[in-house]
Amino acid sequence: MGEGPPLVLIMGIGGQLVHWPDGFRDRLVEAGYRVIRFDNREVGRSTRLEHLPVPSAGRTMFQAMLGMRSHAPYALEDMAEDTALLLDALDIEDAHVVGISMGGMIAQTLAITHPQRLRSLTSMMSSTGQTGVYISEPKAMRALFSKPPRTRDEAMQNAVRFWTTVGSTGFEKDLDALRETAGRAWDRGSYPVGVLRQFAAIGASGDRTPRLRFVKTPTLVLHGTVDPLIRPVGGRMTAAAIEGARLELIEGMGHDLPHGAWPTLVGHIVEHARRADGRRADG
Repeated sequence: MGEGPPLVLIMGIGGQLVHWPDGFRDRLVEAGYRVIRFDNREVGRSTRLEHLPVPSAGRTMFQAMLGMRSHAPYALEDMAEDTALLLDALDIEDAHVVGISMGGMIAQTLAITHPQRLRSLTSMMSSTGQTGVYISEPKAMRALFSKPPRTRDEAMQNAVRFWTTVGSTGFEKDLDALRETAGRAWDRGSYPVGVLRQFAAIGASGDRTPRLRFVKTPTLVLHGTVDPLIRPVGGRMTAAAIEGARLELIEGMGHDLPHGAWPTLVGHIVEHARRADGRRADG
Protein backbone atom coordinates (compact mmCIF):
# COMPACT_ATOMS: atom_id res chain seq x y z
CA MET A 1 0.00 0.00 0.00
CA GLY A 2 1.29 3.45 -0.91
CA GLU A 3 4.05 4.63 -3.20
CA GLY A 4 7.71 5.41 -2.70
CA PRO A 5 10.55 3.31 -1.29
CA PRO A 6 9.33 -0.14 -0.23
CA LEU A 7 9.10 -0.86 3.49
CA VAL A 8 8.41 -4.43 4.63
CA LEU A 9 6.81 -5.19 8.00
CA ILE A 10 7.54 -8.65 9.47
CA MET A 11 5.24 -9.77 12.29
CA GLY A 12 6.15 -11.83 15.36
CA ILE A 13 5.31 -15.35 16.49
CA GLY A 14 1.74 -16.36 15.74
CA GLY A 15 0.96 -12.86 14.51
CA GLN A 16 -0.76 -12.08 11.24
CA LEU A 17 -0.44 -9.08 8.98
CA VAL A 18 -3.54 -7.61 10.65
CA HIS A 19 -1.59 -7.40 13.90
CA TRP A 20 0.22 -4.45 12.33
CA PRO A 21 -2.47 -1.84 13.09
CA ASP A 22 -3.97 -0.16 10.04
CA GLY A 23 -3.33 3.23 11.58
CA PHE A 24 0.33 2.41 12.16
CA ARG A 25 0.66 1.36 8.53
CA ASP A 26 -1.17 4.46 7.35
CA ARG A 27 1.32 6.73 9.13
CA LEU A 28 4.17 5.05 7.25
CA VAL A 29 2.27 5.41 3.96
CA GLU A 30 1.67 9.10 4.68
CA ALA A 31 5.41 9.47 5.26
CA GLY A 32 5.99 8.37 1.67
CA TYR A 33 6.55 4.61 1.81
CA ARG A 34 5.14 1.65 -0.05
CA VAL A 35 4.24 -0.51 2.95
CA ILE A 36 4.11 -4.30 2.60
CA ARG A 37 2.55 -6.51 5.27
CA PHE A 38 2.32 -10.29 4.93
CA ASP A 39 1.57 -13.47 6.84
CA ASN A 40 4.60 -15.52 7.81
CA ARG A 41 4.38 -19.21 7.00
CA GLU A 42 1.76 -21.13 9.00
CA VAL A 43 -0.33 -18.18 10.19
CA GLY A 44 -3.37 -16.46 8.75
CA ARG A 45 -3.76 -17.16 5.05
CA SER A 46 -0.20 -18.27 4.46
CA THR A 47 1.03 -21.80 3.69
CA ARG A 48 0.39 -24.47 6.33
CA LEU A 49 3.07 -27.15 6.41
CA GLU A 50 0.81 -29.91 7.68
CA HIS A 51 3.22 -32.68 6.69
CA LEU A 52 5.81 -31.50 9.24
CA PRO A 53 6.05 -32.79 12.83
CA VAL A 54 4.74 -30.73 15.75
CA PRO A 55 7.49 -29.81 18.25
CA SER A 56 6.98 -29.67 22.01
CA ALA A 57 6.95 -26.12 23.38
CA GLY A 58 8.09 -27.36 26.79
CA ARG A 59 11.05 -29.24 25.37
CA THR A 60 12.05 -26.27 23.22
CA MET A 61 11.99 -23.93 26.24
CA PHE A 62 13.94 -26.43 28.36
CA GLN A 63 16.64 -26.80 25.73
CA ALA A 64 16.87 -23.01 25.36
CA MET A 65 17.38 -22.67 29.12
CA LEU A 66 20.29 -25.12 28.89
CA GLY A 67 21.80 -23.25 25.95
CA MET A 68 21.02 -26.09 23.57
CA ARG A 69 19.68 -25.76 20.06
CA SER A 70 16.35 -27.52 19.62
CA HIS A 71 15.38 -29.67 16.69
CA ALA A 72 12.77 -28.07 14.46
CA PRO A 73 11.10 -28.66 11.09
CA TYR A 74 12.57 -25.35 9.86
CA ALA A 75 14.66 -22.43 11.11
CA LEU A 76 14.61 -18.65 10.98
CA GLU A 77 16.83 -18.84 7.90
CA ASP A 78 13.94 -20.48 6.06
CA MET A 79 11.57 -17.74 7.18
CA ALA A 80 14.07 -15.09 6.08
CA GLU A 81 14.21 -16.83 2.71
CA ASP A 82 10.41 -16.55 2.56
CA THR A 83 10.79 -12.78 2.87
CA ALA A 84 13.44 -12.66 0.15
CA LEU A 85 11.18 -14.69 -2.15
CA LEU A 86 8.30 -12.32 -1.41
CA LEU A 87 10.49 -9.43 -2.57
CA ASP A 88 11.27 -11.42 -5.72
CA ALA A 89 7.56 -12.01 -6.35
CA LEU A 90 6.86 -8.28 -5.97
CA ASP A 91 9.82 -7.42 -8.22
CA ILE A 92 11.47 -5.45 -5.40
CA GLU A 93 15.26 -5.33 -5.44
CA ASP A 94 15.68 -4.03 -1.90
CA ALA A 95 13.56 -2.57 0.88
CA HIS A 96 13.57 -1.06 4.33
CA VAL A 97 12.80 -3.99 6.63
CA VAL A 98 11.07 -3.62 9.99
CA GLY A 99 10.59 -6.71 12.15
CA ILE A 100 8.87 -7.05 15.50
CA SER A 101 9.70 -9.76 18.08
CA MET A 102 10.25 -12.97 16.07
CA GLY A 103 9.89 -10.74 13.02
CA GLY A 104 12.91 -8.82 14.27
CA MET A 105 14.82 -12.09 14.44
CA ILE A 106 13.79 -12.87 10.87
CA ALA A 107 14.83 -9.39 9.76
CA GLN A 108 18.21 -9.79 11.47
CA THR A 109 18.65 -13.14 9.76
CA LEU A 110 17.76 -11.59 6.40
CA ALA A 111 20.47 -8.97 6.97
CA ILE A 112 22.91 -11.83 7.52
CA THR A 113 21.87 -14.08 4.64
CA HIS A 114 20.67 -11.52 2.07
CA PRO A 115 22.31 -8.19 3.01
CA GLN A 116 21.81 -6.79 -0.50
CA ARG A 117 18.02 -6.93 -0.05
CA LEU A 118 17.91 -4.42 2.83
CA ARG A 119 18.10 -0.65 2.58
CA SER A 120 17.83 -0.45 6.34
CA LEU A 121 16.98 -2.72 9.27
CA THR A 122 14.73 -1.87 12.20
CA SER A 123 14.59 -4.54 14.90
CA MET A 124 11.74 -3.98 17.36
CA MET A 125 11.32 -5.67 20.76
CA SER A 126 13.55 -8.53 19.65
CA SER A 127 16.83 -10.22 20.60
CA THR A 128 19.92 -11.92 19.19
CA GLY A 129 18.97 -15.43 20.26
CA GLN A 130 21.74 -15.48 22.86
CA THR A 131 21.08 -18.09 25.55
CA GLY A 132 21.86 -17.92 29.24
CA VAL A 133 20.25 -14.49 29.58
CA TYR A 134 17.00 -13.78 31.44
CA ILE A 135 15.02 -12.70 28.40
CA SER A 136 11.39 -13.54 29.25
CA GLU A 137 9.43 -13.22 32.46
CA PRO A 138 7.59 -16.46 33.35
CA LYS A 139 4.17 -14.78 33.35
CA ALA A 140 4.75 -13.63 29.78
CA MET A 141 5.74 -17.09 28.56
CA ARG A 142 2.72 -18.61 30.27
CA ALA A 143 0.50 -16.09 28.53
CA LEU A 144 2.12 -16.82 25.15
CA PHE A 145 1.46 -20.54 25.47
CA SER A 146 -1.97 -20.47 27.07
CA LYS A 147 -4.58 -22.92 25.86
CA PRO A 148 -5.53 -22.16 22.22
CA PRO A 149 -9.03 -20.73 21.75
CA ARG A 150 -11.80 -22.91 20.35
CA THR A 151 -14.15 -20.12 19.27
CA ARG A 152 -14.00 -16.56 17.99
CA ASP A 153 -15.20 -15.23 21.35
CA GLU A 154 -12.49 -17.15 23.18
CA ALA A 155 -9.90 -15.76 20.78
CA MET A 156 -10.99 -12.22 21.62
CA GLN A 157 -10.97 -12.91 25.36
CA ASN A 158 -7.53 -14.53 25.15
CA ALA A 159 -6.19 -11.54 23.24
CA VAL A 160 -7.25 -9.15 25.99
CA ARG A 161 -5.63 -11.36 28.65
CA PHE A 162 -2.43 -11.77 26.66
CA TRP A 163 -1.93 -8.13 25.77
CA THR A 164 -2.84 -7.06 29.30
CA THR A 165 -0.05 -9.35 30.55
CA VAL A 166 2.69 -8.40 28.09
CA GLY A 167 1.55 -4.97 26.96
CA SER A 168 2.52 -1.42 27.83
CA THR A 169 1.99 0.13 31.24
CA GLY A 170 2.75 3.68 30.15
CA PHE A 171 0.16 3.87 27.39
CA GLU A 172 -3.61 3.45 27.41
CA LYS A 173 -4.93 0.13 26.11
CA ASP A 174 -7.69 0.08 23.51
CA LEU A 175 -9.47 -3.14 24.51
CA ASP A 176 -12.06 -2.81 21.75
CA ALA A 177 -9.30 -2.62 19.15
CA LEU A 178 -7.62 -5.69 20.67
CA ARG A 179 -10.85 -7.66 20.44
CA GLU A 180 -11.53 -6.48 16.89
CA THR A 181 -8.06 -7.47 15.70
CA ALA A 182 -8.32 -10.87 17.39
CA GLY A 183 -11.65 -11.45 15.66
CA ARG A 184 -10.18 -10.51 12.28
CA ALA A 185 -7.26 -12.87 12.86
CA TRP A 186 -9.63 -15.70 13.82
CA ASP A 187 -11.65 -15.15 10.66
CA ARG A 188 -8.49 -15.25 8.53
CA GLY A 189 -7.41 -18.56 10.06
CA SER A 190 -6.28 -20.08 13.35
CA TYR A 191 -3.50 -22.70 13.26
CA PRO A 192 -1.96 -23.27 16.72
CA VAL A 193 0.49 -26.00 15.64
CA GLY A 194 2.05 -23.51 13.23
CA VAL A 195 2.85 -21.29 16.20
CA LEU A 196 4.65 -24.21 17.87
CA ARG A 197 6.75 -24.75 14.75
CA GLN A 198 7.59 -21.05 14.61
CA PHE A 199 8.67 -21.17 18.26
CA ALA A 200 10.83 -24.20 17.54
CA ALA A 201 12.40 -22.32 14.62
CA ILE A 202 13.57 -19.67 17.07
CA GLY A 203 15.09 -22.30 19.35
CA ALA A 204 16.73 -24.13 16.45
CA SER A 205 18.39 -21.02 15.03
CA GLY A 206 20.79 -20.35 17.88
CA ASP A 207 22.71 -17.21 18.80
CA ARG A 208 23.10 -14.76 15.91
CA THR A 209 25.59 -12.53 17.74
CA PRO A 210 28.76 -13.72 15.94
CA ARG A 211 27.12 -13.31 12.52
CA LEU A 212 25.47 -9.99 13.40
CA ARG A 213 28.94 -8.51 13.90
CA PHE A 214 29.38 -8.69 10.12
CA VAL A 215 26.11 -6.84 9.34
CA LYS A 216 26.72 -3.51 7.64
CA THR A 217 23.07 -2.59 7.05
CA PRO A 218 22.11 0.67 8.83
CA THR A 219 20.33 -0.62 11.92
CA LEU A 220 17.85 0.84 14.39
CA VAL A 221 16.80 -1.06 17.52
CA LEU A 222 13.53 -0.12 19.21
CA HIS A 223 12.49 -1.61 22.55
CA GLY A 224 10.05 -0.87 25.34
CA THR A 225 11.36 -0.35 28.85
CA VAL A 226 8.68 -2.57 30.44
CA ASP A 227 8.60 -5.44 27.93
CA PRO A 228 8.16 -8.70 29.88
CA LEU A 229 8.22 -11.10 26.93
CA ILE A 230 11.56 -9.95 25.52
CA ARG A 231 13.05 -7.77 28.23
CA PRO A 232 15.02 -4.62 27.28
CA VAL A 233 18.28 -6.56 27.57
CA GLY A 234 17.29 -8.20 24.27
CA GLY A 235 17.34 -4.84 22.54
CA ARG A 236 20.57 -3.81 24.19
CA MET A 237 22.27 -7.03 23.07
CA THR A 238 21.01 -6.54 19.51
CA ALA A 239 22.34 -2.98 19.32
CA ALA A 240 25.67 -4.06 20.83
CA ALA A 241 26.05 -6.88 18.29
CA ILE A 242 25.62 -4.73 15.15
CA GLU A 243 28.28 -2.14 14.43
CA GLY A 244 26.86 1.38 14.36
CA ALA A 245 23.36 0.32 15.46
CA ARG A 246 21.28 2.92 17.27
CA LEU A 247 19.17 1.90 20.28
CA GLU A 248 16.02 3.76 21.26
CA LEU A 249 14.20 2.70 24.44
CA ILE A 250 10.54 3.70 24.59
CA GLU A 251 9.54 4.53 28.15
CA GLY A 252 6.47 2.64 29.36
CA MET A 253 6.13 0.45 26.26
CA GLY A 254 5.75 -3.30 26.60
CA HIS A 255 5.53 -6.03 23.99
CA ASP A 256 2.83 -4.35 21.92
CA LEU A 257 2.09 -1.43 19.62
CA PRO A 258 -0.04 0.95 21.70
CA HIS A 259 -1.67 3.78 19.81
CA GLY A 260 0.00 6.37 22.01
CA ALA A 261 3.46 5.13 20.95
CA TRP A 262 2.81 5.25 17.20
CA PRO A 263 4.09 8.81 16.64
CA THR A 264 7.37 7.99 18.39
CA LEU A 265 7.84 4.59 16.73
CA VAL A 266 6.94 5.77 13.25
CA GLY A 267 9.07 8.88 13.72
CA HIS A 268 12.12 6.77 14.56
CA ILE A 269 11.49 4.33 11.69
CA VAL A 270 11.01 7.08 9.10
CA GLU A 271 14.01 9.10 10.30
CA HIS A 272 16.18 5.98 10.16
CA ALA A 273 14.98 5.00 6.67
CA ARG A 274 15.53 8.51 5.33
CA ARG A 275 19.05 8.64 6.77
CA ALA A 276 19.84 5.29 5.19
CA ASP A 277 18.53 6.42 1.80
CA GLY A 278 20.46 9.66 2.14
CA ARG A 279 23.69 7.78 2.72
CA ARG A 280 22.97 5.59 -0.32
CA ALA A 281 22.45 8.68 -2.47
CA ASP A 282 25.72 10.19 -1.24
CA GLY A 283 27.65 6.95 -1.62
